Amino acid sequence: MTRASRRDFLKTGIAGAGAVSFGLLALAQYGCKRTTGVVDSPLGPLRPVADENTGIPLLWLPEGFRYRSIAWAGELMSDGYACPGRFDGMGIVAQSDSEIRLIRNHEARGSSGAIGPPEHSYDVTGGGTVTLVFDRSREALSESWVSLSGTLNNCAGGVTPWGTWLSCEEAALSANPLPPSYRSHWNIENAAKPHGYVFEVPASGIAEPRPLTAMGQFEHEAAVVDPLTGAVYMTEDQRPNAGFYRFLPDVKEKLSEGGELQMMAVSGGQEMQSGLAFGQDWPVTWVDIDEPQRGLEDGQNEGRGVVNQGLKNGGSAFVGLEGAIWDQDKLYFTSKRGGAAGAGYIFEYSPRTESIQLVYESPGHRTLSGPDNIDVSPRENLVICEDRVSGDTVGQCIAGLDKTGELHKFCLANPGLDGEWNGFDLGSSARESEWAGVCFSGDGQWMFANLQNPGITFAITGPWLPDWM
Repeated sequence: MTRASRRDFLKTGIAGAGAVSFGLLALAQYGCKRTTGVVDSPLGPLRPVADENTGIPLLWLPEGFRYRSIAWAGELMSDGYACPGRFDGMGIVAQSDSEIRLIRNHEARGSSGAIGPPEHSYDVTGGGTVTLVFDRSREALSESWVSLSGTLNNCAGGVTPWGTWLSCEEAALSANPLPPSYRSHWNIENAAKPHGYVFEVPASGIAEPRPLTAMGQFEHEAAVVDPLTGAVYMTEDQRPNAGFYRFLPDVKEKLSEGGELQMMAVSGGQEMQSGLAFGQDWPVTWVDIDEPQRGLEDGQNEGRGVVNQGLKNGGSAFVGLEGAIWDQDKLYFTSKRGGAAGAGYIFEYSPRTESIQLVYESPGHRTLSGPDNIDVSPRENLVICEDRVSGDTVGQCIAGLDKTGELHKFCLANPGLDGEWNGFDLGSSARESEWAGVCFSGDGQWMFANLQNPGITFAITGPWLPDWM
């Protein structure tokens, strides 16, 4: 699909372009307030809609949209294993007229046992991936199985141009013995191997769980491949300082052959955490990470070894980097805690001109809090999963940033949800959960997304507008 650059239409909304302000930032500048926390989509106001699988009104959507919950944590899968919980990043690795194949990350901790076959598991830790096959005609799963097992805290990840999935561990730690604080934080007692790596998962079958160590040991989030050069760009969810990285493989499309890891340096080391102006292009360079596998320092499982190397060499500090997506020679990525309110930034990076600019800043947590996983819809809108980092957490959303720079809430976890289903307390899990893993079928008719808790994957369809979502 040919996609025009978003830079021109995003610039129409920036504060530096005269009286027009960028998206929802205008609400703060002109004193407008929305007490409900819901900004209507061009598709219409949101309303409770019943799940066609369970009959429960799990979501709010515009008129005419419908959905099915196609996978729940705890369900028995095709391979005989129970579906693990804590659904996170997800992407489509293959599709045809009859089926869509997705791979989903699980941001799971613990070391009481791997989620899949022991002979194909990296360690005894509880993270990994599940592959889902969605049957278009039946609007249901036809198969599902564990495709990566024994990893830890697998987060955003990303699809490669050659049809595999990069699953990223958001946890950098050594094997036992671990400091007591880390045993408690990660719920790990028996881990036998180091963590904090990227793993590649095939579209079919089960991954051989081999960590791509040259891509660094740090708190990985997203991984996005430049289809022209083969470079892999990666975000890091770390505080107070996080890095934005690129991996230059020795052999294109052969990440296991090794390569060079670097960290972005913006205008000679400028910090990118707050106080940034719209409309400014900052030139970027790259500094080397001398020891990509040294994610730990001085025997401490803090996970800051790689970012500290980059900062020492002149790299720039971001904060809480999360999702990333490629769109027509540009890369968009989120900073969950960036900006004056600490409610989130979205950046646009251009590898062809080696420049970066800010394209969205949330004015506050009640507007949009913690932009996380992102995608670009077939109708050329940036689609954002919310993971609230402050304030009221009831009823988080999937939002769309349109071509005029306006941000609209399209899908909301039902804020009035209560009760139980199949043993899940929906009142304390689904309605307060973050969103993750948003992605679209190639024909644009189906949007897939995950509610992390209690662990639900949705397939959503309806009367999409030609130029929105």
